[in-house]
Amino acid sequence: MELILKYFKNLTDKQKEQFAQLKDLYKEWNDKINVISRKDIDFLYLHHVLHSLAIAKVIQFQPGSTVLDVGTGGGFPGIPLAILYPESNFHLIDSIGKKIKVVNEVSHALGLKNVTSEHTRVQEVKTKYDFIVSRAVTAFPAFVNMVKKNAKTKNINALPNGIIYIKGGNFEAEIKAYGKKINLFDCTDFFTEDFFETKKVVHMTL
Repeated sequence: MELILKYFKNLTDKQKEQFAQLKDLYKEWNDKINVISRKDIDFLYLHHVLHSLAIAKVIQFQPGSTVLDVGTGGGFPGIPLAILYPESNFHLIDSIGKKIKVVNEVSHALGLKNVTSEHTRVQEVKTKYDFIVSRAVTAFPAFVNMVKKNAKTKNINALPNGIIYIKGGNFEAEIKAYGKKINLFDCTDFFTEDFFETKKVVHMTL
């Protein structure tokens, strides 16, 4: 929790309380439904919560923004972003039903009114959103092909509508074909922890 306060200093008391609740909620639900690896649960705030919030260092969602989180797993990056941006709306989807159960239980326990979730594949989603976010669920070109139908055309944020993708490792070859549509952000520009050394946030205009 100290990690979140280190980088996000202007949280309301309610937001601090919600972020603080995440540890116990995920430990409880992870014991029932394994959505985070057992060894990783001890690093929840570094590997999952702060990692998700790298997106918030790239864009501050305007009130009324709509965001689709594809392959959310147990709720990342959607739930941390929903805590941070209570006036934006987040729709979290995953093809595995038990993961969506965890999302539902956690978002309900936190009292998040701006989160909806659905057990579905993105190929079935017809609704359009300002942004489609994800934490590296598949190769980037495949992801672009799956979600390009879901982007709204009218922009209301500082960044143009499109994809915001959190990715690790070397993937320059995956994004080369998209040229100037891509903005690349190094997570080490935002966070000093070694975990972020190879992590990047990719924004692509659709």
